[in-house]
Amino acid sequence: MSTTSTTHGTPAAAASTITLGGDLTVNRMGFGAMRLTGKGIWGPPKNRDEAIRVLQRAVDLGVNFIDTAYSYGPHVAEQIIADALHPYPGVTIATKGGLERPGPDQWVENGRPEFLRRNLEESLQRLRLERIELWQLHRIDPKVPEQEQLEAVREFQREGLVRHVGLSEVTVAQIERARKVLPIVSVQNLYNETDRKWEDEVAYCEGEGLAFIPWFPLSAGALEHPVLNRIAERHGASVFQIALAWLLEHSPSMLVIPGTSSVGHLEENVAAAEIRLTKQDMSELDDLG
Repeated sequence: MSTTSTTHGTPAAAASTITLGGDLTVNRMGFGAMRLTGKGIWGPPKNRDEAIRVLQRAVDLGVNFIDTAYSYGPHVAEQIIADALHPYPGVTIATKGGLERPGPDQWVENGRPEFLRRNLEESLQRLRLERIELWQLHRIDPKVPEQEQLEAVREFQREGLVRHVGLSEVTVAQIERARKVLPIVSVQNLYNETDRKWEDEVAYCEGEGLAFIPWFPLSAGALEHPVLNRIAERHGASVFQIALAWLLEHSPSMLVIPGTSSVGHLEENVAAAEIRLTKQDMSELDDLG
């Protein structure tokens, strides 16, 4: 992983770039597609046309990394992304596999190699791709030997179906074990200004040159604290913009993926890349955690 400051006249570019696996460079302000689905991350969104507008506007704003998953919908987010953006000029689509969806708000790990392969093959078909640039194991399934899951993913890479591999909701020990089986370029764990359970994993990723992709970077819109409010007032920004700016400043490994189903919220989120927090701001925000 390497990071580079750059501005190309688009807000997302103000976040600087990050390079995954030595050859995949994207802006550190990305987009997460989970919210482009129905209630409970199940079924189609209320307004499919708006979901398409959100994706197209994200690209207009300089977002060139979009994170999705087989399980979002399931299948729904990937299909909307393809309809909105294929053939993805200059845009990296990352997806994930390894979770079953029995119903709304229900998530069940399934790391059986045959299930992972079906996830991958169907994602390739829906996204209209011959290769996934970043395919992430959504969870390590405790019911299946870890080695079997990792070896299955390694085979996907050997077959040329996957370029780079990431993991999600993993500890440092799990990352290290996985790296003995295949190259890992990213880690996607729950992390935000007020939930820093995975701080050791952030530090590990920074030290080892891996990208850290925080999911729920805005705590699903539930961020509230007097410190956030005070700093937001200083910058004439929202508390959500400050939370995103803090993530970007907190570690050069951060590749943030705030998601939304609204063009207005998207524009607000991406504009956070242009906020420059002071040392005083960072000290107060760091203490908040």
